[in-house]
Amino acid sequence: MDKRELRAAMRELKRILLPCIDRQRCEDAVFSAIESLREFTCSRNILMYCSLADELPTMSTLNRWRATGKQVYLPRVNGDFLDIMPYDPECMEKGAFGINEPASGIKVRPETIDMVVVPGMAFDCEGNRLGRGRGFYDRLLSGMKSTVITVGVGYDFQLLDHVPVDEHDMKLDYVATPSCIIIKKK
Repeated sequence: MDKRELRAAMRELKRILLPCIDRQRCEDAVFSAIESLREFTCSRNILMYCSLADELPTMSTLNRWRATGKQVYLPRVNGDFLDIMPYDPECMEKGAFGINEPASGIKVRPETIDMVVVPGMAFDCEGNRLGRGRGFYDRLLSGMKSTVITVGVGYDFQLLDHVPVDEHDMKLDYVATPSCIIIKKK
């Protein structure tokens, strides 16, 4: 399958499977697994995402991590790029593609971030990620420091044997699903 076909297949799987899934349990399992990582404990500045309806939810995790003293940031679409903005639950607005984004704040430099948690349409055991097709996260990750820890998160059915990749696609360090599968890239 090429990327376009796989995205269509994953959209259909999400349409069928998500109504039957306990989304809160999945969020708790995935982010508890991430919290058990040494790299998470050492990370002070974490870039998360505000979930869409078909993505692994993040709202309770965003607020919990913020309450524990982690500096939590969210992406804000700026043309073809993502700006990194501080997360403030009191200062959010619908942005590009209907995603909640920080309405204001001072843009943060990518080298400030220690860990990035990214959604995707599909992942594989080699740390490959299939996004929605616009390349936002690949462009963002390519400009980050080499020591940044990257974690892809999704549902169990999103972890596949193989995800098609292009040379510009950025590999992830870990992939986490509700089965608490955490895979370190080689």
